[in-house]
Amino acid sequence: MSEIYLPLHQGKAPYWLLKRMKSLAEQIVKVIVLEYGEIEFLRRISDPIFFQSFSNVLGFDWNSSGTTTVLTGVLKSVLNKPDFEIRVAGGKGANALKTPEEIRKFASELNVDAEKLINFSRISAKADNCALIDGYTLYHHAIFFTPKYFTVIQQGMNVEEKLARRYHWSIYENIPKLEDVHSGIISDRIEKEVVNMLSGRSREAVKTSIDIIRDRKFKEDYAKLFSVVKFGEKLMVPRKIDWKAVEKAYELQPERFEDLLLVRGIGRETIRALALISDLIYNAEYDKQDPAKYCFAVGGKDGVPFPVRRDVYDQIIDFMKEVLKQTDLESFEKKKAFERLWRSLQI
Repeated sequence: MSEIYLPLHQGKAPYWLLKRMKSLAEQIVKVIVLEYGEIEFLRRISDPIFFQSFSNVLGFDWNSSGTTTVLTGVLKSVLNKPDFEIRVAGGKGANALKTPEEIRKFASELNVDAEKLINFSRISAKADNCALIDGYTLYHHAIFFTPKYFTVIQQGMNVEEKLARRYHWSIYENIPKLEDVHSGIISDRIEKEVVNMLSGRSREAVKTSIDIIRDRKFKEDYAKLFSVVKFGEKLMVPRKIDWKAVEKAYELQPERFEDLLLVRGIGRETIRALALISDLIYNAEYDKQDPAKYCFAVGGKDGVPFPVRRDVYDQIIDFMKEVLKQTDLESFEKKKAFERLWRSLQI
């Protein structure tokens, strides 16, 4: 298995490949759902290694930030129709901003609570962007959901280093407490030091941060930081604090970290400052370790490790369709057919 590498890439998948990716993806998803149900598909797609392998099996780049955006787009095209009880909302850039309206539309189709999903969508985006401060800024956000379960996959970019990082959340039935929420984070590089307020090891720092906001101590404690942290160091004191947002948070008296994060204007600078205050003034340490931790069947878009053979790709699609027609086979024969299928795709 090759190392997963996500440099930022421009451009898009060519039409001839995208068309085949959608067709093959639909057959693979149907096999998974038919054999194991929608929940198994969510489990697999929330696994960063499966997600990467799925993209590679479909012929997309093995080392591109586009892996996330293109596969998500393919799955939106495949899943957002009556054939499945799975929906995908969101996407890259402007499409991410449309997530709430897409959730409402798709939630009505599945008869599920749209507002709960929208709230989870907002919390997850704010969490990875502001509570896990690792040098990457989110530009892609997608929520996958069934009538009962949901998960989020999102991606951030580090423009200076020209790298991307993908965040996979675990599967939930209800909005979770913001602690160890990821099933995995894919990144080419482990950052030397981060502010991870989503870690269980940051529990006391999170509690202290909420107390600081609720007791109106933030301004006073913030001023003290300048005497204990030297400028130029990795953990320098943030200079841009939205004090109106801090005041608003005090008025709201948040009891949970999720409530604090959702206050408009509470960004990564404020959370970093709260983490530093908790650690350096109140001895409540936060987690400074980076939480971040393929395969081909038909080739890769850019010819790596070999060019996509369109004839082989079409044969695989036809084979998948034939497998799905054989649903009336005896269970033993059906099982053997699926085993041959997975071997042929090298999953």
